[in-house]
Amino acid sequence: MKIGGRAHTAADAEEIARAGFPFAEISLLDAHAFHGGELEQLQAVAAAYGITYLAHGPEEGDALDPDELRRSYLPQIQRLIDCAAELGAPLFTLHFWIDKRFIPAPVIEKKIVLLRELADYAHGRRVQLCVENLSEQPADLAPAFDAIAALGMTLDIGHGQLLTPCNTAHAFAGRYPERIRHVHAHDNRGGNSPSDDLHLPIGQGTIDFTAILGCLKSCGFDGTITLEVKPDHLRAGSAILQRIWQEITL
Repeated sequence: MKIGGRAHTAADAEEIARAGFPFAEISLLDAHAFHGGELEQLQAVAAAYGITYLAHGPEEGDALDPDELRRSYLPQIQRLIDCAAELGAPLFTLHFWIDKRFIPAPVIEKKIVLLRELADYAHGRRVQLCVENLSEQPADLAPAFDAIAALGMTLDIGHGQLLTPCNTAHAFAGRYPERIRHVHAHDNRGGNSPSDDLHLPIGQGTIDFTAILGCLKSCGFDGTITLEVKPDHLRAGSAILQRIWQEITL
């Protein structure tokens, strides 16, 4: 298991690197800004500290309008996948909401077509595209995984605590162990709205990280985990996760 931090700027990435973390998950939001100076700044941090990068894309916009997503979001993400490849980031996490409780079935069908195009585009550039769970249950992602062999998953443990009586991370790990390529870790106290996605430091919410990490480890996961918490809480959160991981016996 390798733990890193979430960065929104090159300065964030440098702070993460200076704290001793091996990678930063950088937000890639604008291809023009990336080529207007961000790339050089990120490369300078990597050269100075030996840090590597994963990539995270922007919000999708109107999740209910697949035609607009095709016009604007699809080319935007393709350009940002190119940026990730140029940066040497092997994995790109994407928000693409397909919760059937909120998204009509015909819209989901069109969105899966878009997701297949993006996954194939990323695969051609040697970047692993991963869809991040938002409010979805495992069954919601089944049509996408059935249709798209190249699609991976970023399992967000914090999101798994929302809009559900039981954290869905357990079920995702049990059903799709081969799809989980990356994990996001942050805490919250459950809830039923976006405002409940608190991104608290590990241990300050109600999430049972011992049980969830135990499930992941038993399913064979031993990959990267991004701590999506404020920089001041990165080291403490990493220590907690590492202790839990080391104490898990299979």
